[in-house]
Formats: sequence, C-alpha cells, structure tokens
Amino acid sequence: MSKILVGTASWTDKSLLASGWYPAGARTAETRLAYYATRFPMVEVDATYYHPPSERTAELWRDRTPGGFVFNVKAFSLLTQHPTRVDAIHKDLRERLGAAKRTVYARDVDPAVLDEVWLRFISALRPLHDAGKLGAVLLQFPQWFPRGAANRRYILECRDRCLPLPVCVEFRNATWMSERNRAATLEFLAEHDLPYVCVDMPQGHPSSVPPVLAATSDVSVVRLHGHSDKWTSKNIEERFGYLYSEAELDDWAGRIAGLAETAKTTYVLTNNCCADNSQRNAARLMELLAARGADVAPPGQAP
Repeated sequence: MSKILVGTASWTDKSLLASGWYPAGARTAETRLAYYATRFPMVEVDATYYHPPSERTAELWRDRTPGGFVFNVKAFSLLTQHPTRVDAIHKDLRERLGAAKRTVYARDVDPAVLDEVWLRFISALRPLHDAGKLGAVLLQFPQWFPRGAANRRYILECRDRCLPLPVCVEFRNATWMSERNRAATLEFLAEHDLPYVCVDMPQGHPSSVPPVLAATSDVSVVRLHGHSDKWTSKNIEERFGYLYSEAELDDWAGRIAGLAETAKTTYVLTNNCCADNSQRNAARLMELLAARGADVAPPGQAP
C-alpha cells in the first residue's frame, strides 16, 4: 500500500482566516503556513493559477515548512488554455503583448512570450523541487478542452515543458471519462506515465467528470470538490461551500485506501474551501484512513 498524504487546497482563503481555524497568534503568512504544517503533511497551492509564483516565494514556502512537507502547485491559467488577465502576466512580458485586451488565451500570445512564461513558471518552482518538496504540478484543463488527438498532444507538450518537474492531469470535460472513452483515456495517461487526477464533483454540468478512481502512474491524486448546488456560481465560497458528511468521508476513505494499493504515493486534497470545511474534512479523512490500516503520512513526514 502506498503512502497517503492528505491536505487541503490552499491555506489562505479569506473565509478560512475568518473561521477561527488558525490560532490567534497565527497572523502572518509565515506563522499560518507553519501552523498548517503541524496539522497536515501537504497542501495544494491554488494561487499560482491566478498569478505565476516567484522563485523567492517558493523559497519561503520551502523554508517555512518541515522536512518532508509536500506542495502540489496548480499551473498558471495561461498554460492550461484558460482565460488569463493580462495584468497577471509578468510586467515586462505584458508590455510585449501589444494587445489592448484585459483577458487573453495562450492562442492570443506571441509564442516567444508564452515560452518565457513557461520557463519562468518552472524556474520559480525549482527550489521546491530541489528540496524534495514538490509533489506535482496540477495541469487542470478547462471544460472546452475535449478529448481528441490535438489535445492529447498538448497534454504531452505541457508535460515536456514542465520537465524535470512532475505533473498530474485533471479534466473538466466529460468526453475524456465517458463510459465509451474512459479506458482509452486512462491507457493514454498510463502509456505516458501521467498521473490521473481522480475527482469528486457535482454531476450534470458541462464540466462534470465522474468520480472514477484509477492509478495511471506511481503517483495517484484525488481531489474532492464537494457537491455544492451552486457549482456554476462565480462566488468561490458558494461554488465550493460543501461539508462532507461522516458517511461520505467513510466511503471515500475506503475507496482511497483501495486506490493506494495500486500506487507508490497517493495525494488527497479537499477542495471544498469555504470557512474551515476543507480542513475539518481533511483531518477526519486522515483519521478514517488510519482506522482502516492505511499508511497515512503524519504532518511534516516524508513519503
């Protein structure tokens, strides 16, 4: 059975800070991350989707966490074919865009500029990678990214651009994991040693992917998004405002323990980020997994 690391997606949400989960003394970015690391062995960085990180920020994450603590990092939106605010792109590169648009896609950007964005994103994360604290770069593709030969090639291009950093792949278009295409998609990922991100999310939407658990690499990844009835809301707290019940968590503990039998390392992230829902559910999930005899990493321990 693989080592299972459980954590949450982000540790700085405004609603989390207002929830009282952090002790009164944890008032700075440094003290909050240090406290978080006493509760969980990993975290997912979602802020990098909105703004590319700097190398100095990655160095601070590295230095403010104990040995063995792991970061999964979400890829910058421009790199996974999402709309991206121009003011989020590096200032000197922004000046080379020559466009009056407020929002751009990768197709709108000069290839040389896009290459530089990729290089800077990967370079910024090297301190984490070199310290053994980078789990994977999360390549989350949008709902308008359907199954097809061109998009399979783009996934492999993203993997190659990220080297030597490891990646994992999450889909938000149902064609990849429909009953008809599921086996072929998993075979493609396994052939190229790409970890599939298993998801739990609301169903019945264009972005919905079924909760299929499968390991396509030595690393497996599970992201639990909740089941908010306001999944299409632009309000983040509404979209992810869901608290898993004890029965749901127990069911997921059993499924995750089974998945962990087929991989060397399993990352589990709760992404129901509203107040301290994510932290509460992640902590309980660790307990339920341990009760099943799973090899659950305690805070700050290397996998």
